[in-house]
Amino acid sequence: MKKSRGFWTKNTRKMAKSPREKGLLPITRVIQKFEIGDRVHIKIEPSFHKGMPHPRFHGRTGMVTGKRGKAYVVSVKDGNAEKTIITHPIHLKLQRL
Repeated sequence: MKKSRGFWTKNTRKMAKSPREKGLLPITRVIQKFEIGDRVHIKIEPSFHKGMPHPRFHGRTGMVTGKRGKAYVVSVKDGNAEKTIITHPIHLKLQRL
């Protein structure tokens, strides 16, 4: 028998919410705006599947390089490679200095 290797493999714990976090999200998370050049943290919101980045990028920091519709284009370093992620703003958090 072959083990399935789906999108959520080894990520269920990472994406699980605590009982206190469950429920509706604040509307400010959905309508937040970012400028090109802003540094953002990728923090996946598991209850919102639209525009969700791959779990490998959860916890990474990148730079907003553009916008496509409601989503933002984020440039992230992955080892020596520069990767671009198109994600909904609900999965992003502005980096504070």
